[in-house]
Amino acid sequence: MIARGAVAAALLLLMGCATSGSVKRVETQVLVLRAESARQDSIRAAELARIIRLQQQVLDSLASSRQALRVLDAKVGSDLTEVQRQLLQIQELTGQSQRQLSVLKAALDARAEAQPPALPPTVPDSGAAGSPPPAGPPAASAEQMYTGALQNYRRGSIVVARRAFQDFLLQYPTHPNAPDAMYWVAESYQDQAPDTAIARYQEVRVKFPQNRRASTALYKIGYVYETVLKDPVKARAAYQRLITEYPRSDEADLAKSRLESLKP
Repeated sequence: MIARGAVAAALLLLMGCATSGSVKRVETQVLVLRAESARQDSIRAAELARIIRLQQQVLDSLASSRQALRVLDAKVGSDLTEVQRQLLQIQELTGQSQRQLSVLKAALDARAEAQPPALPPTVPDSGAAGSPPPAGPPAASAEQMYTGALQNYRRGSIVVARRAFQDFLLQYPTHPNAPDAMYWVAESYQDQAPDTAIARYQEVRVKFPQNRRASTALYKIGYVYETVLKDPVKARAAYQRLITEYPRSDEADLAKSRLESLKP
């Protein structure tokens, strides 16, 4: 009986020791887990703080970029405004210069038209003794007349050039430069008298149908109707006639382009 009690007491003592050791091990594991969890939390918190700092840097950079863009936009707008202002000034000065040149050219043309013709030289009495009358200056050749008229035209003396071309045509109606002279006469009327210009262009086409100026004159008829007289129907008719009569000319290609733009 006493032996059984001793064995039971010993077993109870062993069980108590085992339970106490297990508890300590569990407590140790719990502490380790808590420490690891705290460490992981600390790492995650540090990573989160780093991400937050990066986000803030990105936001700051975006804000700086927006501000820089606003400044740049304001500067570009100011520069464009200044450029536009300068362009307007240039256009105004150009317009003034053109007006002054037009006034000056009109005055020169008017002076040239108002200039009285030269009086013929006085012929001495045939019965009077003396030497024969001095010879006058030699008449200008056809080439000289045409070249002088063309130079006046290119200088802007349109009226003077027109008179010179007309004199040339009166004296040399069959000269090789006659189609060109007739064309320049028509051209001289284009801005001030478009109907007269069309009639003169028609004259070029009818009198010299095989000359290179014929296709150009027909094209200019359509161009005057289109841009000056604002008559697209007659312009299309002239362009179409040009394509039909002179299909291989350079002006035929131009007429095709003009017809495309005149499509209703």
